[in-house]
Amino acid sequence: MNTNKQLATSATRIASSNHQIDESKICPRARAIVEKLTAANYQAYLVGGCVRDLMLNITPKDFDVVTDARPEQICKLFSNSRMIGRRFRLVHVYSNRNFIEVSTFRAVADASKQRHTEEANNGRILRDNTYGNIEQDAIRRDFTINALYYDLASSEVLDFCNGIDDLRNGQIRIIGDAYTRYKEDPVRMLRALRFKAKLGLQIEPETAQPITALGSLLRDIPAARMFDETVKLFHSGSSVKCFNALRDYDLLHILFPYTAQSITQDEQFLQLIYAALANTDRRILTGKSVNPAFIFAILLWKPYCELLESAQSERVPISETVWQAARTTVVDQSTLTFIPKRLSIVICEIWRLQHRFHKRKGRKPLQILMHPRFRAAYDFFCLRTEAGEVDPAECTWWTNIQHANEEEKMEMVNTRQQHK
Repeated sequence: MNTNKQLATSATRIASSNHQIDESKICPRARAIVEKLTAANYQAYLVGGCVRDLMLNITPKDFDVVTDARPEQICKLFSNSRMIGRRFRLVHVYSNRNFIEVSTFRAVADASKQRHTEEANNGRILRDNTYGNIEQDAIRRDFTINALYYDLASSEVLDFCNGIDDLRNGQIRIIGDAYTRYKEDPVRMLRALRFKAKLGLQIEPETAQPITALGSLLRDIPAARMFDETVKLFHSGSSVKCFNALRDYDLLHILFPYTAQSITQDEQFLQLIYAALANTDRRILTGKSVNPAFIFAILLWKPYCELLESAQSERVPISETVWQAARTTVVDQSTLTFIPKRLSIVICEIWRLQHRFHKRKGRKPLQILMHPRFRAAYDFFCLRTEAGEVDPAECTWWTNIQHANEEEKMEMVNTRQQHK
C-alpha cells in the first residue's frame, strides 16, 4: 500500500500542470530513497529547499527527504545509513561519499511537558525530537517557501503554509511569530539573509523587523555550527550580496567583529573584501573549486596585520612574530565561528607567504613557487594588488616567473637588482 495517498486534508495540492517541475532535475538517489520508504508502507516526500528550487526551475544542490518512519526504522531499512544529531535526530543515507538527509515528521512541542524536547532560558531549542504528522511538520519549519513537499507518486506539490503564494510574490515569510521563531533558532536570521541574496527574494517586513534587534543571540550558537552557516553564506554564489545583507542588518559585527571594526577605518580593506567575494562568486558560478580558508584569510587579513604591527619587536624574529600574530587572529575568530585546524593552517600559510613575496632575489623565489599554498597565496596577492595594497609591478613579476622556463627564471632571480 502506498500511504502517500493518505494526504492531509488541509494541504493545498498543486498538480503538475500548475507547478511545471522538471523531474529530470530530481536526484535519482533521492527518488530511490522515497520509493523504498513508500514500498515499505511509510509516507515519504521530497521537502524544503529542493522543492523550492525546483519550483524556481533551479537544479537543487541538495535533496532532503521527510517521512513518518522513525530514525531507527530508517536505519533498519537502509544498511548504508547513519543516525546523527542530538538537537535534531536525523539519518544520512550514503552513496559513496555523498548522502541524502532523511528526517522524521516533527511536531511543535512544549519543552516543559515533553521529555524529547529541551529549551534554553532564552527560548532557543536545544533538543527537539518530538515526532508528529506531515501537517505538524510543515508548521514547525522556518519559512513558508521551505514548507513545501513533493509527492513523487502523484507529481503534486503539497503546500500547508501558503508558500507557493509567497514564492510567486518573491518574498520570504517566517512561519509563526518572528521573535519567537528566531529565539528558538537564531540561525534562521542568517538563512533569511542567504535566501534573500541567493534567490533574489525580499524579506517581508514582519520577518525582517526583529533581525537587527535579535542579532546578539547568534553569539549563543555553537561556534562549529556558525562556521558551517558562514561557509554557506560565502559559498552561495551570492557572497557579495550576503556580505552587504550582513552589514545592512547589523550582523557582520556579530560574526566578524574584528573585520567589522577594520573596514570602518580602512576603505582599501573593504575593497579587498569585495574583490575577493566577487572572485569567489565567479568561481562558484563557473563550477570551479573554492576553499573556505581563502575567504577567512581575506576577512581576517586586516585584523591580522594590525595585530602583527602591534606585536613586532626588535628582539623577536619577524618570522616568529608573523606566525604568532596569525595563530592569535585565527584563535580569536574561532570563539565565534570555529575554524577547523586543517583550514587554520592554510590561512596562516597564505598570510606568511604575503611577506615572502617581496623577496625576489636568489633561491627564495624558486622555493616559494614550490610551496603547496603558492597558488592560493598568489591569488590573494593579486587581489591585494587590485585593491591598491601592492605595487602592480610586483604582482606582474610573480605572474611572469610562473610562465618562464628554467633559464628565464634563473635570470629573473639573479638580475632583480638591475631592474629596481
